[in-house]
Amino acid sequence: MVRCGGAVLRKYGSFVDSLRLYVRGGTGGMGYPRLGGEGGRGGDVWLIAQERATLRSIRDRYPHKRFVAGTGANSSVRALKGEKGKDCEVHVPLGVSLLSDDGKQIGELNAAGERFLAARGGLGGSLATNFVPCKGQRRIVCLDLKLIADVGLVGFPNAGKSSLLSTMSHAKPQVASYPFTTVQPELGKLMYADYKQILVADLPGLIEGAHANKGMGHKFLKHVERTKQLLLVVDVSGFQLSISTPFRTAFEAVLLLTKELELYKEELLRKPALLAINKMDLPGARENLSELLKQLQHPHDFSHLLEEEMIPAKPLEFKNIIPISTYTGEGIEELKACIRSSIDEEAEKENEEYRKKQLQLLQSSAGQGDRR
Repeated sequence: MVRCGGAVLRKYGSFVDSLRLYVRGGTGGMGYPRLGGEGGRGGDVWLIAQERATLRSIRDRYPHKRFVAGTGANSSVRALKGEKGKDCEVHVPLGVSLLSDDGKQIGELNAAGERFLAARGGLGGSLATNFVPCKGQRRIVCLDLKLIADVGLVGFPNAGKSSLLSTMSHAKPQVASYPFTTVQPELGKLMYADYKQILVADLPGLIEGAHANKGMGHKFLKHVERTKQLLLVVDVSGFQLSISTPFRTAFEAVLLLTKELELYKEELLRKPALLAINKMDLPGARENLSELLKQLQHPHDFSHLLEEEMIPAKPLEFKNIIPISTYTGEGIEELKACIRSSIDEEAEKENEEYRKKQLQLLQSSAGQGDRR
C-alpha cells in the first residue's frame, strides 16, 4: 500500500493501477565568467503516453522509481553556449491521471503521444546567476490509471461478469462459483465479422457501500469513468453476498448498482447503458424475468422494497435489456449485436455533433469576412 498525499494507492495481484515516481530535472551547466559564457540548461523529465505501456512494466524495470534528466554542458572557450542536458522520457499507459504529492490532479494523458512536463531542468550559469547553474525542478508525481474501454461490466459479485467476458471475447479471466473471484480488472475484445473490435472491461464485483470505498470501492469505480458505456449484469434469481447480508432480488440489485454509481459520481448515470439478465438456465428463471421486467417498467411502484437511502434519485434507463445464459449461450449473440449497435449509434451522434460545430465555425468565419 502506497500513500500519495491524502490518497491511499493500492495494488491487487499483478495488476498495478497506481505508482509513485520521483522526478528531477537536470542541473544547468557552469557559466564561463571570463568570457561571459552561459552554461546549458538541464534536461527535462517528460511523461509520454504510449500504447501497451503499463505501470507494472515501469515498476519492474525501474524498481527505485527515480527519473533524473541529464546535466547541462558547461560553457567553455570552444562553446560559450553550453548544450542542453539530455531529456528523460518515461513512457506511461494511456488513461493515466497525474497527481501531485498532496493528491491534487496536475494533468492527464489519454492519447498516444501526449506529453506532460513532469520536471523542468535548471538554468545554466550566466551573468544573471553570477555564472552559477541552477538545480532542476524536483517533485513526486503519482500516476493513477483509469482503464479506457468501450464498455464496462458492472455488477455485484458472482453475477457472472467474468463468465460473460470469456464467453463473448478471447479474454481468460478467473471464473468460479463464489464471490470475489475477480480481484483485478480484466480486458477483452469483442470481434465482429467486419473486423470491428470493441474493448470490454470486467470490473470486480461491487458491494453495497462501494461509493464510500467499502470493499474495493473507489479502486474499481474509478475505472467506470473511462468507459464509454455501461453494461450492468445481474443474476435473474437475485443474490446474497454472505449469511450476514440480506438477500437481494434482481430488481433490488439493479437499483443498488444504480445508487452506488450515483453516489460515486452522478454523471456516470448519463452514460448509455445496457442490462444483461444472466443465469436464464436456472429453474424459475422465466418467472423471475417476467417479474423483473414488470418492476423495471414501473420502478416507483416497487421502491418500498428497499430502504429510502438505497433508492436512486433517478432510475437508470437501459437502451436494451437482454436475457442471457453464459452456461447455455442463450442471448450472447444478441447481446453482442446490441453492444455493437449502441456503440455505433453513439459514435454517429458524436460525428454529427462534430459536423455541426465545424459548420457553425465555417458560418461564423464567413460572416466575419462579409462584415469586413
